[in-house]
Amino acid sequence: MGWGFIIGYIVLIGALMYFMAIRPQKKQQKKQQELMNSVETGDSILTTSGFYGVVIDITDDTVIVEFGNNKNCRIPMQKSAIVDVEKAKSDN
Repeated sequence: MGWGFIIGYIVLIGALMYFMAIRPQKKQQKKQQELMNSVETGDSILTTSGFYGVVIDITDDTVIVEFGNNKNCRIPMQKSAIVDVEKAKSDN
């Protein structure tokens, strides 16, 4: 009975760790990946450093973002630095 109890206890702790730590982290990563894939030119974004900007150009893993009203302030940054996206309004 001692070994069965120990093995059952280890399995229970492993299951708890999966449902409390690993699974929510994977959900968050999937949500972040979907957010990065949905970014399009013209979208307003919020970066991890708290800056708001508009996406000017997109490459594989970087975006060029224009900050403020100054058209000369364009900075390339990684897509992973995007926290929130507000879609550009279409003129339909």
